[in-house]
Amino acid sequence: MIKGALVPQKDRFHLNECLAAMIAVLFLSILTPAQIAPPRTLDELKQETQKRVDENLAPAGGMKSEDAREALSNLHSLDRDEWAAVWSAIADRYDKRAKQEEAADNKKAAQEDYRMAWRYYSFARWPIPNSPGKEKAYQSALAAFRDYARFLDPPLETVHIPFEGKEIVGYLRLPKGVRPAPMVLTISALDSRKEDGVQGEDAAFIRKGIGFFAVDEPGTGQAPITADVGAERMFSRILDYLATRPEVDSHRIVVRGVSWSGYWAAKLAYVEKDRIRGAVVQGGPVDDYFSAEWQRPGLGTREYLFDLFPARASVYGVKTLDEFLAFGPRMSLKGEGFLGKPSAPMLIINGEKDTQVPIADLYTLLHSGGTPKEAWVNPNGGHTGRSADWPNSRISAEIVLPWIEARLESPTEKKNAPTASSGS
Repeated sequence: MIKGALVPQKDRFHLNECLAAMIAVLFLSILTPAQIAPPRTLDELKQETQKRVDENLAPAGGMKSEDAREALSNLHSLDRDEWAAVWSAIADRYDKRAKQEEAADNKKAAQEDYRMAWRYYSFARWPIPNSPGKEKAYQSALAAFRDYARFLDPPLETVHIPFEGKEIVGYLRLPKGVRPAPMVLTISALDSRKEDGVQGEDAAFIRKGIGFFAVDEPGTGQAPITADVGAERMFSRILDYLATRPEVDSHRIVVRGVSWSGYWAAKLAYVEKDRIRGAVVQGGPVDDYFSAEWQRPGLGTREYLFDLFPARASVYGVKTLDEFLAFGPRMSLKGEGFLGKPSAPMLIINGEKDTQVPIADLYTLLHSGGTPKEAWVNPNGGHTGRSADWPNSRISAEIVLPWIEARLESPTEKKNAPTASSGS
């Protein structure tokens, strides 16, 4: 189905503008060659960040406008550690208050303030922890999240799965009274983390009697490997583990990937078609995304807040633009020969105006043959299909969740489902 779904004040001002632009160009030239469009200036970054906070837009959703104004007023450069410091200062305040509330046995207030601390620490490390300050912020985010999660009911279990001499760290949460529970395996994206998954839609799944396993995609967060051909074995190991848990119905699992992780969801639909009930591929790259022809202009998109190239390169573990562009094509699902093969059912979602992943990739996957697939396309949508009328929350509630529910129905549920009758 496809639906539409700061000399004198005046001179000082101009001097600051020039310095900001020079810093921006220098900041980028350290990272990559000149092919990539220049990043936002300091003032542009501040304005765009405040806008996204005010409008509850990614990646700044869930934060308070007054907190953002305070943090941004203390941001005087594009230095990554300075970015981390101003947002961490906000987070520190919430974390301190949460500890005081917990000591006073005000658990509800403590949980909410730990959640806010996590949110600001997480934004402090965004999009990736590629400086000492950002790495510290990431570790603080993990700690604040652990404190927040202690209050969840039903509880959240942190799982450590041995994997190739390392470990896969994930979060498992199961609904009450449903054993064995069907599951959604949700994979974090380029700049989100598994903690975002728990903060996102897990509550909706839990209310529907569906369990939830959240994990970082390869090359991000606490993942043990970087993205490469064959890295989907990490998720296969998770499926192996879930099969050992009697509380989990390993025969009723759907995989969900959003943005970059949509790639892994699609790939698992092929390689694990016999072990999963379906895969949601929301804004996921498939083929054209990995080409140099797409990446060169695409790295300059204003849809992404900042540091897009470092974020994308870190997934592969590469540093230079040349390395990045040479690496990408090996990941193409078309180049690997998956397209057209039998697969688990897929729901493919994106927006026609996506500047981060080409909409052509959706159609390539949809029309690839093999097992029939369903698609939801927002003609006015950007990345992941989101738009003013269709924020990700609405897409999740009205499109994704019902599809997942249907895929996870047990034979008994299907048998007992009411049938449509003809009207008189």
